[in-house]
Amino acid sequence: QVQLVESGGGLVQAGGSLRLSCAASGRTRSGKSVAWFRQTPGQEREFVAVISWSGGSTHYADSVKGRFTISRDNFKNTVYLQMNSLTPEDTAVYYCAAGNFYGIATHEKDYDYWGQGTQVTVSS
Repeated sequence: QVQLVESGGGLVQAGGSLRLSCAASGRTRSGKSVAWFRQTPGQEREFVAVISWSGGSTHYADSVKGRFTISRDNFKNTVYLQMNSLTPEDTAVYYCAAGNFYGIATHEKDYDYWGQGTQVTVSS
């Protein structure tokens, strides 16, 4: 089992920045890609970004490309999501997810472990 805990959410003004962290514990030795998803009330969970186990491959949703950066520190078992130039449309609960594979995937069903989520609110 793998446990994921997100942190770093909060309230920020439009144009501001936040950095989310996803700390993993448990069976983290085997390769796991990690992604961020987000969800607003009444909407389906939306893919945001993913990073491969090695960190060598990343992929972003078009809506965040150029503004968000995903990275990882495998020594710390932590994945980060740096979010810049935030807009009110980025307001959501952000979840990190880990999958038992090494590459890139963008669908919820590909991921085996999920955190509890962290709220990000961007005011206009």
